Amino acid sequence: MNAIEIDSMPVAQKLRLMEALWESLSQTLDAPDSEAAPDWHAQALQEAETALRAGRAEFIDWQAAKQILSARSRA
Repeated sequence: MNAIEIDSMPVAQKLRLMEALWESLSQTLDAPDSEAAPDWHAQALQEAETALRAGRAEFIDWQAAKQILSARSRA
């Protein structure tokens, strides 16, 4: 399955696919031998929460975040 196939799906089918993927990931990550997120992910999340609470960071919408990341990758 590729992005074009997903784009052509009706919303209900996309939601079913997303639910199936989420269920599969949940089961995989709960397994004793899972390759869960690396330790630095937890540290990065903690740092982001701390910055948010201290007023050094703020939420932005996803479209703005994508534009910022895209600009950084072109620089």
